[in-house]
Amino acid sequence: MNRASAALVKGLMRVGPGILPFADAGSAELPLPRLLRLSLFQVTVGMAAVLLIGTLNRVMIVELGVPSWLVALMLSLPLIFAPFRALIGFRSDTHRSVLGWRRVPYIWFGTMMQFGGLAIMPFALLILSGDTTGPIIIGQAAAALAFLLVGAGLHTVQTVGLALATDLAPAHTRPRVVALLCAMLLVGMGVSALAFGALLANFSAIRLIQVVQGAAVVTVALNCVALWKQEARGELAPAEEVDFRDAWRRFATTGRARRRLLATALGAAGFSMQDILLEPYGGRVLHLPVGATTALTAMLAFGSGVGLAIAARWLTRGADAHRVAGIGAIVGVIAFCAVIFAAPADSSTLFGVGVALIGLGGGLFAHGTMTASMETAEPKDRGLALGAWGAAQATAAGLAIAASGFLNDIATSIAASGVLGEALISPATGYGIVYVVEIILLFATVAVIGPLVRFTQPGVEEGKEFDLITSPSFNSGAMR
Repeated sequence: MNRASAALVKGLMRVGPGILPFADAGSAELPLPRLLRLSLFQVTVGMAAVLLIGTLNRVMIVELGVPSWLVALMLSLPLIFAPFRALIGFRSDTHRSVLGWRRVPYIWFGTMMQFGGLAIMPFALLILSGDTTGPIIIGQAAAALAFLLVGAGLHTVQTVGLALATDLAPAHTRPRVVALLCAMLLVGMGVSALAFGALLANFSAIRLIQVVQGAAVVTVALNCVALWKQEARGELAPAEEVDFRDAWRRFATTGRARRRLLATALGAAGFSMQDILLEPYGGRVLHLPVGATTALTAMLAFGSGVGLAIAARWLTRGADAHRVAGIGAIVGVIAFCAVIFAAPADSSTLFGVGVALIGLGGGLFAHGTMTASMETAEPKDRGLALGAWGAAQATAAGLAIAASGFLNDIATSIAASGVLGEALISPATGYGIVYVVEIILLFATVAVIGPLVRFTQPGVEEGKEFDLITSPSFNSGAMR
């Protein structure tokens, strides 16, 4: 290799980590190829989420003719297991299998639950649609079981998988590891959405069975590859029996964990209420074609990816994770203001900018709160901490999505009756009220998370806290 080629290679090696937020996420303890292999569990989680919320949602209503209320009920069943993520994480902290593993058995059984749910789901949906000679009640029961199994498996795999990644990654690479894991979730959602759409373009009952059961096989295959030789075998039994209530009491009273979980729940609700409203808002209010409203998902994902990249860069340079989350909430406020004003301005451009900013703020907030949970947890409580974060985030998001539909319908009916005045007799009124509620929730998030943006400066008397805003070390370098 001549001198010019060597200089070019060295330059590319220096540029790569600076541009890609997780190009240097690998370490001696967790090399990048091993980390990429581990992150495949996030791909299967994203695939299951798209299948449930997107593909099967549309298939059940349009192709199979299942009533909307029943579809909504089935899709809400996975939410039942969200609050149990803290317990799942705690069990993975203290469990030892006969082979000496802690995390692997939970990820494996979570994978098996996903596989079982997806395996029976297409047959259950066909019976549920009434396209059989059997009683519909069997289809309803089987579909409920299928959604419950997939939901339980999804929450188990993601909670324990994140805890395993935290165990393996050294502290200085965890912000970039979080960025990579979140990015892989987006990749799984994007790729699987395109694949499901193409495979089900010519819908038939046989094709539905093939696609859903194919997803079950892919889930097992990818998760097995992700788990291979990741966790070392330890002692055969835990050193001591720990009660969940005692562990939760210790965790909840350490590092203002309750305040952090409240901020996580408020922020997740604030960013999630729009999930089922942005596309109808673009179509009904701004009169955008179907292709343009479908592109909103890509814009949202792009914004989220940029937010994850920025958060990883800031956190790697020493920024406070709570501050990053707070900035994400503020960006969300600006984003929803843009979305609201897009209607009177009749500007699809302003609407697109607002959607991208929602993704940007959501990426910053999710990365910040997850990293804060990782940093503040003791090694023996990592599963519990990440499970609690996931429980707060998933439960609040699910309830917010459900509430947004009811709130939009009620507000639209009230506005159409003229009670709010002639100026507000518009389809945009109901959506606007939901967006205003999201802005209020994000302001509340900033208020709750504010006192957490503190740190103890090295070399200063222990226990003396400094405001991160006025910290010279923050202003001089962390966000540069």
